[in-house]
Amino acid sequence: MDGASLLQSMLSLLVVVAAIFLLAWVLRRVQGLRPKSNAGVQVHAGLSVGGRERVMWIEAGGKHLLIGVAPGRVNTLHVFDEAPQIETGEAGGVHPQAPNFSELLKKALGKGDA
Repeated sequence: MDGASLLQSMLSLLVVVAAIFLLAWVLRRVQGLRPKSNAGVQVHAGLSVGGRERVMWIEAGGKHLLIGVAPGRVNTLHVFDEAPQIETGEAGGVHPQAPNFSELLKKALGKGDA
């Protein structure tokens, strides 16, 4: 194999790799333009409770649900009668502290310290 054919092979390989990256970039942009069809499901909050397990607060079909998500499983933990109220922190603070999900969960379930 001489130098010219080696150069041609390298350039061909470079074109193929560049085309792969270009297509990946285009697909990422096109997916962002597609209308999001979440079928009326909103995720309000989530908390990791293990390596691959999460507890999530979602709204679906006008109901607020607390679900447990693990690999291969989704379980309903609680169905709220009405949307839980989230306190956003004290007024006047420059950077109010984000609400603690576990405390909000205890309060919503009525198990918090009164």
